[in-house]
Amino acid sequence: MAKVNVDHKLKRLRAWVQNYEWGRSGAEAEVARLMALNSGAEIDPNKPYAELWMGTHESGPSFLVEDAQQNVGLKLKEWIENNPNVLGVEVLEKWGTHLPFLFKVLSVGKALSIQAHPDKEWARELHKMKPSLYKDDNHKPEMALAITPFTALCGFISLQELKQVLEDGPEIVELVGTASAKQVMDIQERDGADKVKSSLRSVFTQLMSATKEMTTKAISKLKSRLLIESQLRSLREKEELVLELEKQYPGDIGVLSALLLNYVKLKPGEALYLAANQPHAYLSGDCIECMATSDNVVRAGLTPKYRDVQTLCSMLSYNQGYPEILSGLPLSPYITRYLPPFDEFEVDCCVLPKESSVVFPTVPGPSIFLAFAGEGTLKIGSWESIVTEGDVVFEPANTEITVTATACELQIYRAGINSRFFHGL
Repeated sequence: MAKVNVDHKLKRLRAWVQNYEWGRSGAEAEVARLMALNSGAEIDPNKPYAELWMGTHESGPSFLVEDAQQNVGLKLKEWIENNPNVLGVEVLEKWGTHLPFLFKVLSVGKALSIQAHPDKEWARELHKMKPSLYKDDNHKPEMALAITPFTALCGFISLQELKQVLEDGPEIVELVGTASAKQVMDIQERDGADKVKSSLRSVFTQLMSATKEMTTKAISKLKSRLLIESQLRSLREKEELVLELEKQYPGDIGVLSALLLNYVKLKPGEALYLAANQPHAYLSGDCIECMATSDNVVRAGLTPKYRDVQTLCSMLSYNQGYPEILSGLPLSPYITRYLPPFDEFEVDCCVLPKESSVVFPTVPGPSIFLAFAGEGTLKIGSWESIVTEGDVVFEPANTEITVTATACELQIYRAGINSRFFHGL
């Protein structure tokens, strides 16, 4: 394929910050640190800093920084529309002038809502029916790459674990009804996947649809039972989690539904990807996140925001089992690539020792780079630019870039179109 003629100079970006109430406060948040470095804005110690957005979504657009005085110019989206060749031929053919991925940093101080993101069919329908709630018609597969120890709920537990939860948790049986609980307990190994999914769907839907009065009563019983049992034995991790969630969201059905979901603990450098129609909730820690360019979220628990329980329970895939954890593929001694099974994005983590260099080879699509820590230079041909922590830059398609660490170690993250898309895999 012939190279597209582009302006090979990188474009510096001003990122957007979201101050959702679940974020970490002030300087505790990586998001706050990066925001201050990226824009010069002061950190408010009493304010939650939740998400740093790098991309073209209208809910949090990035802007081009025009000069060293930090003057902010066009939105990145408008600049791309005026210069569509920066996306590359294949990306333009597939997604038009839309940047198909949204790059983020998250700082999670308390649990996010139990939620799922719709597939494309559901997204189109929800956007059509409730455009004020579901603001675009795109799907939102995503991936979280842990920067610090990071915890989440993701996907439904196995059938065996579900039976154990129902056996040990009379409070849940009380809400879902003995008939639905018995349906699960009676499932045999020879029974087909459809029967298992149907039974799980029935239990989860009954649980999430319980009245506020019944939920509050059941959680109170569960809390009292666990506090008594904690005097006699060590509580399991999931039981301790339930008590922590109850402190954060008293009387919320999400406290109980957490028992039906996998409890995932990521070490720094491990990643978790989330397909459409999969229930999940981030719980704590800092992460790099990348996703398709969408902000569609269907919530049903652990949130003061609008809950769309009927939609969530209808759209879930009800697949069971522990999610796949990605450790990344080493591309070189310095670069690790995280490849989820989605066309829209991949993420590279580059850690360069002092005075080391590495080449990011030409790719047919655009990239966004975030300098997370340290300092160095970015070089394209004879053009060179200094980069320091907090800098965010857009790289056009078909551009080879050499990154060098200067006075200290340099840590950079890159988001781009999934390599498998270009190779037809």
